[in-house]
Amino acid sequence: MTPVVRVEEVTPARALPDDPVAHVAVLVSLNFPGLDDQVAELVRRFTRVTLETLVRLGASYALLDTSAPLPDPAATARFDGLLLLGGGDIDGSCYGSALRDVPNSYGVDVRADRDALRGIAAAEEAGRPILGVCRGAQLLNVHRGGTIIPDIEEFALHRGGEGRPMFVDEKIRLVPGTRLARIMGAGGLVVRSGHHQAVDALGSGLVLAAVAQDGIVEGFEDPDRWLVGVQWHPEDDEGPEADRLRLFGGFVEACRAQRGPSS
Repeated sequence: MTPVVRVEEVTPARALPDDPVAHVAVLVSLNFPGLDDQVAELVRRFTRVTLETLVRLGASYALLDTSAPLPDPAATARFDGLLLLGGGDIDGSCYGSALRDVPNSYGVDVRADRDALRGIAAAEEAGRPILGVCRGAQLLNVHRGGTIIPDIEEFALHRGGEGRPMFVDEKIRLVPGTRLARIMGAGGLVVRSGHHQAVDALGSGLVLAAVAQDGIVEGFEDPDRWLVGVQWHPEDDEGPEADRLRLFGGFVEACRAQRGPSS
């Protein structure tokens, strides 16, 4: 695969902190099959905003790019936390789907999926905080044995239609009493969304934490450990900066509080 998005294009201008509060593994496929110019620019912007935000919050990071096979996916266990970003669709074989022709499917790379799932398993076994965004949230759910809606038929709340911008402002409701609600400090949010798939059945040990107006899962968590998935894109800098800082700040604080002995 010829790289379209390069590491130097997503690297923040701000230097890494000399004494970081946490060292985070950021897992993303910068490149995936069928990547076009429009989506490549989103990958650049969203990844760069993520890394800039982590550094602003006092954390350092290592970028684990699953565009190519990871030498050691289990290396995620050696970091203070794992952040999983968005990207292409997950191969249906990872969650037991028999569909072979999924409408609007794009970016499927089963090898990248398997690497990511091995990385999630290692980080969870090591007790590290994990935050998943969009595809990253879906991978977390699949790791726990959950399933995915292959294509949302009534999609207007979740993404733009043909000839329109992909991303839309979406109203979601946070479930009271959840970790996500405590972090975000509100009963409802307006978030940036651009997805055609979503979590269907929640995986083992996961509970609903945010829901769309049509009932689709927009967030979930494990109430017994720091594992959170959000379907929306807090790293879209066309959305609210304060909400991004709250969510990423809660994750970085969890990483700082549970720093591993090898960090």
